[in-house]
Amino acid sequence: MQVAPDIKEEEIKLALHEAYGVRVKTLEFLVLGADLNTAVFRMVSDDLNLFFLKLRKNDFRPESVEIPALLRKRGMKQVIPVISNRAGKLWAELSPYVMILHPFIEGKNGFETNMTEKQWVEFGSVLKRFHCSKFPEGKTKNIQQEEYTPRWRDSVLSFLNRFSDETFHDPISNETSEFLKNKCSEIEELVSNTEIYAQKLIKHQPEKILCHGDIHGWNLLIPNESSLYIVDWDTLVFAPKERDLMFIGCGLGGKSFSPILEEVFFYDGYGQTLIDPVAMAYYRYERVIEDFAVCCEHIFSTQNDDEDRQQSMRIIKSYFLPNSPLDYAHQYVTKLLN
Repeated sequence: MQVAPDIKEEEIKLALHEAYGVRVKTLEFLVLGADLNTAVFRMVSDDLNLFFLKLRKNDFRPESVEIPALLRKRGMKQVIPVISNRAGKLWAELSPYVMILHPFIEGKNGFETNMTEKQWVEFGSVLKRFHCSKFPEGKTKNIQQEEYTPRWRDSVLSFLNRFSDETFHDPISNETSEFLKNKCSEIEELVSNTEIYAQKLIKHQPEKILCHGDIHGWNLLIPNESSLYIVDWDTLVFAPKERDLMFIGCGLGGKSFSPILEEVFFYDGYGQTLIDPVAMAYYRYERVIEDFAVCCEHIFSTQNDDEDRQQSMRIIKSYFLPNSPLDYAHQYVTKLLN
């Protein structure tokens, strides 16, 4: 979220004191991430302890804090601890939000700083450990199962249809619609090819495991050259392992190494594994389509001239640049077909 949520600071402070017994000295909104349902803060308590506060609304799922808390309990130091409230729960209510509290760890994400070769190897090792972990059924029974639904593909096509018939008067909507109209045939081909891959996966149904679902460079916290953390577990999903592995070497891992070297170092840690090329192609294309759909929904749902909408427009345009995730996806599919 790029703009602070519409909630009074005093309400947050009161709720934190009631739920966690923490008296807040300062509360600083952090401009992090593109998720419009999530706002995060750097918090300093009266006794000068630092906390990371996350406010989540609309689609909070308990497993998004229960699973990482369980991984931490099992000794996975690359997961940041979750702080329990006075009642022993891992979250607290602040309608329409849920509050989640962590110790604050200074660091940068994988795009703001260069990960070392050792960190890429560690990342691979940690993700493999997570992929091989078993969890109590009660913790995972409500986690979404991958069904290869056309939700995002249909949404993108719907927007393309709107652009051919509708005139937009606010600058952000107009600029975005004109840009995407010029890319219409390319996007329609992208959607069509992704649908073909989806149908193939529906037909042969590859094995599903518990995946993070959004394990790109922005969700890696790098405090220094010798440590890293995996953050933001809101997108847990049972899916083929390629749901997570698609992020390695696709332009979303960070800027430290070329995509080829990313893969080399990562798989040194993850280990040799058989990749389903159809699943990999599907997820790399589907990720781009999802981002198009989410950004368009945000841009065209309001006419406010705010930074969140500007950010959504920039994301859409960035995908058509060289060495973008879409460019790398095309390269992968070209290699796959040859």
